[in-house]
Order: sequence, then C-alpha cells, then structure tokens
Amino acid sequence: MSFLLGAMRKHIAGQKHLSDSKEVLNVKTPDEVAIPVIAMGKVDLEILVKEGDAVKVGTLLAQRTDHFATPIYSSVSGSVKSFEKRFHSSGAKNVPHIVIENDHQYTSESMPALDYRTATKDEIVDFIKDRGIVGCGGAGFPTFAKYNSVQAADVLIINAVECEPYLTTDYRTLLEHLDDLVEGTLALTKAANATRTMVAIKEDKKELIGRLKEAFTSYQNVEVKAVPNVYPMGWERTLVYELLKKRYDKLPIEVGAIVNNSTTAIALAQAMKTGTPIVEKIVTVSGEGIKNPQNVRVRVGTPISAVLEACGGANQEQTFVIFGGPMMGKTILKDNYVINSSSNSITVLPFEEVDPMNCFRCGRCNDHCPANILPVEIQDAEKAKDLDRLVKLEAMSCIECGLCTYVCPSKIDVTENVRRAKRALSMRK
Repeated sequence: MSFLLGAMRKHIAGQKHLSDSKEVLNVKTPDEVAIPVIAMGKVDLEILVKEGDAVKVGTLLAQRTDHFATPIYSSVSGSVKSFEKRFHSSGAKNVPHIVIENDHQYTSESMPALDYRTATKDEIVDFIKDRGIVGCGGAGFPTFAKYNSVQAADVLIINAVECEPYLTTDYRTLLEHLDDLVEGTLALTKAANATRTMVAIKEDKKELIGRLKEAFTSYQNVEVKAVPNVYPMGWERTLVYELLKKRYDKLPIEVGAIVNNSTTAIALAQAMKTGTPIVEKIVTVSGEGIKNPQNVRVRVGTPISAVLEACGGANQEQTFVIFGGPMMGKTILKDNYVINSSSNSITVLPFEEVDPMNCFRCGRCNDHCPANILPVEIQDAEKAKDLDRLVKLEAMSCIECGLCTYVCPSKIDVTENVRRAKRALSMRK
C-alpha cells in the first residue's frame, strides 16, 4: 500500500450519449435458453431438475446451500432439454448450464408477494434470500448477505452512479421504474434498520436528480446526493469515502454503511409486487463497434448472439466484444455466453492493434489506483514470480477497475498483469 495518495480517480469520456436517450428494446427470447448454474464462483450447486422435466417461469432449478445461499430459477416455461458446460461472463470455464426448451407461453409459478410495510426486517431479508436477489451492478453478490447479520446500519447507500463508460443500464432503468426505486429503497432501508438513506448519482444527471428528489420528497430520512463525475466513483470504497469521509478494511458495515445498486433495489421492488425472481434484465449494448447501440430488455439465459443481432450486429469486420464495460469487463471470443441475473452490459469496440512500449516508471498507475496499491510493482513481482512480494504488495486488493491500463502512456495492459498476479496467488492457496 502506498502512503502517498495520488488522484485515485479520473474523469473519463463516458460515451453514454450512444444509448442513454433511446427507448429500451425488447429482445425476442429464442427457442432455447441456457441458465448458468453458478453462484459467487461456486459451480457445484445442487441441481433440482432432470432432462424432460417441465418448468415454469420461477421454477427452482438449482441452489447453493451454504452461507451464500443462492437459488437459481427458470426464466421461461417449457422443458429441460439438456445440461451443457459453457464459458461464463465471470471468466469461469466449464460452468454447468441448464438448457430449457422455451414453449413461449411464459406460464409462471405461483410465488407469494411481500408487503414490506407490514413485514419485519427478518421477513424482508428472508424474501430477498428466497428470491435470489443479487447485486445487479455486475458482481452478483447475494443481497441478503449484506443484511443477514446486521442488527442496524447507520446509513444505507443506494448506488446509482454507474461510472463505467458506455453503460446506461441503471440510468434507463431508473427512468422507467422510478416508483419501484422508491419502494425498493424503503424496503432495503427497513431491512438495514438504517436511520438514514442516501441515493448517490453523478452530478451531471441534473434532470434525473430533480426527479429523484421529487420522488423522495415525502421521506425525510432519504437524501439524494450528487457525486463527482469521475471513475471509479461507483466502487463501494470510493463512494463510501466520498459520502462519509470514512475508510474501512473489508466491508462498508465496518463504518456503519450498507451499499446496494439502484437496479438491485428496483429488482427487489418488482419481486415484492409479483413474487417473481429476476428473470429478465435491462442490458446496455453499446460501443463504436455495434450498429445500433441501445438498452435492451432480455430474458436471463438468452445467448448474447441474439442480443447483438437485435442491435444490428457488428458494424465492421473485426471487433472486441466485451461482457461488461470497457474498464472492468472481459473480452470474449465466443458468442454462446448468456445473459445472467447480474449482467448489465455488452460493449462492442473496433479492433485496434496495441503496441506497448517499455514502462517509463512515471507512476501514473500508482497515483490513480483507487485501491491505493502499486500496480507497476505488482506487475514486476508477477514477472519475477515473487509470490511473497505479491502478498506484501497486497495484489489481492486490486478490484480490476482498469484505471491503471487507461492512464498508462506506454499502453501496457497493467490490469491484466495484476490479474495474473492474483491468479498466481489464488493457485498457491
């Protein structure tokens, strides 16, 4: 860790104009969907269906049963066709997928709704757990785990910052479901037993800030907070420090805070109304490499090939397809990846040859690192295979935000080198 703090953040051209003003496009669900059987990196989940079984929207297909209990539900009605292993957007290989033949009827399981106004804190947390509500900002962390062992938080922070370039998922979802944001926020405030709530959004979203303030005007304990338009302001540590001026070791609750994405709050509100878990997503498809950048509404399990086709496909022969945003997403080589319950974006960029130069030792990566570690030193230690030094340099603290690569004048992919360091340490364990 460096004791000389640099900027630790940077304004980045967002290119959000490509999609933020367009209506959300409904993508036709294909004849088959493939539901990933993975939860927080764990793939040996209990599978509850077999080939030939009839399923409905909301049928429980599989579940993780340990302290990160996560149920996996069907997003369509039809029958289980097969089990396949595919790549997953997390980067995991050979992840089991349950392939379901879609009957296009979308018959749903009868699942009870919840009125958070009359429910207890524990009942709300149990509902979040049973419906498999996960973080919709991309990480997919089970939401209930943030509330399960917390008696009371000082503050709940609803994160609507969406600082990653190109992404407008949260923005469009907020515009279309502002009432659901209010309901979900109030439910999470009760689940946190928090005395106050902050809804954080970037300061350049002036019209939406006004609408948010009007929506929460009757709730004195909810405050809309405008934050600087810099990256990675949406990262929990950066956001908590910006709002509370406090730093923590592992979790925000150490300084009395719980942080949830705004789309997660909306997903909870929708589940409370209908009883249905997350079966469809709004996903940003953007970048200079796609013909029609826009947000799409798509069923979980839909292959990205269908999503890209709905947006007109690539506009040039060679492109980079990134599952996620350009800073933290992962470039993919196959198009049979599928949308999952935490997916929020697909970025398509023109192919560009990068010819990196030798490191100048300028220190920009160190100065801008929001985790306050030393990326260039970690890179050097990884090349030397010095695992003990990687531990001392706290390589595992890297959040893979991509800022070190972005600011590097030598065009070195520092982030990927640090990822390799983290993989080396993980394999040693």
